[in-house]
Amino acid sequence: MIKAAVLGSPISHSLSPLLHTVAYQELGLESEYTAIEICSGTLESFLSTCDEKWTGFSLTMPLKEEVLECVSRVSPLSARIRSANTLVQFQGHWSATSTDVSGFTHALAAHGCDASGEVLIIGAGATARAAAAACDGVADRITVMNRSISRVEAISNSVEISELEFVNWQDFGALEYADLIISTTPEGVTDSLVQSFPTDSSAVFFDVLYKPWPTLALRQWSASGAAVIDGLDLLIHQAMDQVSIFSGEKFDRLAMAELMRTHGVRALSLST
Repeated sequence: MIKAAVLGSPISHSLSPLLHTVAYQELGLESEYTAIEICSGTLESFLSTCDEKWTGFSLTMPLKEEVLECVSRVSPLSARIRSANTLVQFQGHWSATSTDVSGFTHALAAHGCDASGEVLIIGAGATARAAAAACDGVADRITVMNRSISRVEAISNSVEISELEFVNWQDFGALEYADLIISTTPEGVTDSLVQSFPTDSSAVFFDVLYKPWPTLALRQWSASGAAVIDGLDLLIHQAMDQVSIFSGEKFDRLAMAELMRTHGVRALSLST
């Protein structure tokens, strides 16, 4: 029996319960996967109330950074990017890791592309650090566009091989030379840049948001004829890695992704 949940705030919009449940049903596994509202500052106290019946948790904002201070076992990857989206319980102890990094890699591969060349990451939070780590060693250069310098050190630690540089929010030229653009900002932030989008770019635009779906930025980029990847794909691919961790099962990744996306698109279409 898999007993798990997605934790965060706000959490009512999350598609994780749907996607995980679809996956466990496809694998023929008994499961209970729910969404639980956990606000910032309350994760540690919540975990202290969880018995050994819990398999694990998926974490979304604002808990991806907070969790590192709540558990004693943190994977080297999560320590490097200062972010974890997955908690697994074993013998009464919680271990934190991240499937966001592999989620980016698998989502790109599913669209027949990778992070080679010039990568522009918009934003510098926890998701941006996961994106940077996924691109590290594949991209020639990773450029981070952010409105504040406060997160420079943290994202710098996520990149060990590729060249890394930072540009300010008004440096729209960075949009022109990128081969891959990854938007990791909260709702509406990257949308504010659409007037500065190039009209003839061949870059792939990857927006991590799936609510609203599709975002204004994604629609605008797609209208120019360039390739786009939406946040549902990232959600699906990081979720599949969590399903593997929680269940210990192996499965056809392509078939599972198609099944989860069918259900995800249907749910998003009904909610708009």
